[in-house]
Formats: sequence, C-alpha cells, structure tokens
Amino acid sequence: MKQAVSKSKTYLKGIIAVFAVVVVACSTVKAPSTNQDTKSFSWISSEPLILPPTDANQKIFGVKDPSIVYFDNKYHVFMTTAGEKGWGLAYTSFSEWSEAATAPIIGLDKSAIGPGYRAAPQVFYFAPQKLWYLIYQGGDPLYSTSRDISDPMSWSAPEPFFKVIPELVKHDDGYNAWLDFWNICDEKDCYLFFTNDHGDFFRAQTSLEQFPNGFHNTTKIMSGRRDDLFEASNTYHVAGTHNYLTLIEAIGPKGRYFRAWVSDSLAGEWHPLTSDPMNVFASSDNMRFRGRIWSEGVSHGEIIRYSVDQTLAIDPCKPLQYLYQGLDKEEGKSYEYIESPYLLGVITANLANPISKMCNKI
Repeated sequence: MKQAVSKSKTYLKGIIAVFAVVVVACSTVKAPSTNQDTKSFSWISSEPLILPPTDANQKIFGVKDPSIVYFDNKYHVFMTTAGEKGWGLAYTSFSEWSEAATAPIIGLDKSAIGPGYRAAPQVFYFAPQKLWYLIYQGGDPLYSTSRDISDPMSWSAPEPFFKVIPELVKHDDGYNAWLDFWNICDEKDCYLFFTNDHGDFFRAQTSLEQFPNGFHNTTKIMSGRRDDLFEASNTYHVAGTHNYLTLIEAIGPKGRYFRAWVSDSLAGEWHPLTSDPMNVFASSDNMRFRGRIWSEGVSHGEIIRYSVDQTLAIDPCKPLQYLYQGLDKEEGKSYEYIESPYLLGVITANLANPISKMCNKI
C-alpha cells in the first residue's frame, strides 16, 4: 500500500481482478471431481499466514475479521487488531501468499480514520464514484473512502451511514445492537446486511445513485437461536448466475463455523444452500489441515472474490478460497476475549460442492 496505483491504469481494469490461486501449505489442491457428492463442502486449511504484528506501543494479541481484494497484482487485506489498548484497523499487502507472514501490517489510526474503537472492516471499489470504500463498526456503522487502496494514509475521516438509528436495532434499554456491517449492490440498489449477536439477521437498502446515503427500510430477514445466527455475515453474487450467497457465523460445540443460504435476489428470501442439518459451509468437521491442527474452528472472514467492485462477485468455476480467523489456543490456557490468539489462514475447497455446481463457464 506504499505505492499509488498508476494513474495511467484505469480502474475499469481493476474491477475484473485477476483471480490468483493461493498455494496452500506448498501443496496442490485437488480439482473438483464430477463423481463427488455436491451437496456439501470439503476444505483444506493452510498454516497461519498473517500473524499479529510487533507494536512498540502495545502488545497485539490477535488479528481478526479480514476483508480481502486482489487488485493491481497484489492482495490487499484489511483486518481488526486486538491489543492492550483495544480494537483497531490495520492493512497489509503482498503479491504472493508466501510473503504474507513478513509483509508489514500498518495501523490505520494514523490516517484520518483516527484512533478509537474500529473493527470488522469490509473493502470494495464503488465503480459509480470511482472510490474505494472501507466499511467498519465504531459502535454504529461507519465508512471511509480513498482513491488509492495501496496508501494506508489516504482514507477519509469516518462518516455514519445512518443519521437516525433504526428503532428495530435498539434494545429495550436503548443500546444499539448491531455489528459486522456488509454492503453489496445489484444493478439498481445497495444493501447493508448485519447481525446483532442475538440470532437476528437484518437488511437495509438505498439506491445505487444515493449510496452511501439514504439507507432505509431496515428489516429483520432471518431469526433463530443466538448460537445458530450469531455474527460476521458476508454476502456475494455468484458470477454468471442469478444466485446470491450469504454466510453467517454460528457457534457449535467444536468452535465457530459458517452456515450458508442462497437467494435469487438481494431483496428476496434466503434458503439453506445445502441439505445438511445446519446447512454448513465451513467447520472443523469438513476441513482438514496440512500440518498441525492450529485452529479450533472457522470464524469471521471473506471469500477471495472474482471482482473488486460493489457487486462482490465470486467465481464458481474455480476452487473457493476463504480467508478466515482461526483461534490458535494454547491447551489448558484461558483468555480474556480481547486476548484470544486469532491468526489468519486460508481454506480452499477441494471437492465439488453446491457453488462449483453453479459454474456456467464465466
């Protein structure tokens, strides 16, 4: 992020980013087999790839909540840092995954985003305005913009999405219960999805022309048990289809995991993607590791996308790859939540599955 994107390159080229294949622990991922059952998923996890940085001012316990795009021949990763002084946002970039562990991690508190509670970023390029957007939570949903994703000091000061907090997200005591904000747009409208850690999944909307202003019609679109619909939702368009995919993190006896739903419209109803009892996307039960088992489960992350723009398209014709936070606990040791040793790794789909079945040869 230390070199500006060349002005001679149009952002249009950046919209259709080159989809680079992650090398998982120096091993080759098996190609999907047409003989395999496509009703569920199977994953292989890398070793930890992005680790907590050394900070002279505080100890950083973990790196969390990654958002990732591949643009201008580099991966750009935004994340939450959990440290002795609280939660913050940070950025790193690298050309190959083999460089990820040594790539500098730069805190965004020195930019106009400023210090204070900042967490759970999402990054995308909003093509109508030719601006990069970074969405994050600072209690309520906030955003900053930049014309150069590679410059960590270029982000603007935080702006709120809502001038008035929707009554639907307030507790009886007036506390605002919403987090992990996620924006995606179709050809006419933009939708802000979020959860509340209490089993509810919400959606608000505005027009493409009004974005980032005008969010309204805040609606609860799914409800369930707290542990079954917890947090960290992320939603994508499956390129070459009319399908949209939503993932929501849940809590199980073996750790965090993701469930999956599908819809033919961002404004429509969501239906379980698989026939599994909990429509599981990724969990400790359907992934294996190259080397030691370092993560207790699969938590807050993002699919590596086919495009970088506001449509958040993923490619069903290539093995899905998901950058996730894994909890690398020391056996027998207890942690305060902020001290939890979260690291970032990648899981790669290694068999045919409900998404690869949608491939129409983009």
